[in-house]
Amino acid sequence: MEQLPESVDRDIVNHRIVFAGKAIREACTRTLHEALDVFVERCEELRRDRPDDFTLSRGKYGRDFPS
Repeated sequence: MEQLPESVDRDIVNHRIVFAGKAIREACTRTLHEALDVFVERCEELRRDRPDDFTLSRGKYGRDFPS
């Protein structure tokens, strides 16, 4: 995966989905769909490598976030 700003990991862990997606799009000049793919991939990497940082389960993550 290409280099992402540090803010992306912080935003993902803190359930700031819109901010993480925006940073991915700006850093990688991706389409929205491609940025979403990068976002999902990074979420999975973080869940694997830093499971204690997540307070929401996979099923609840992404629900009811302000958009």
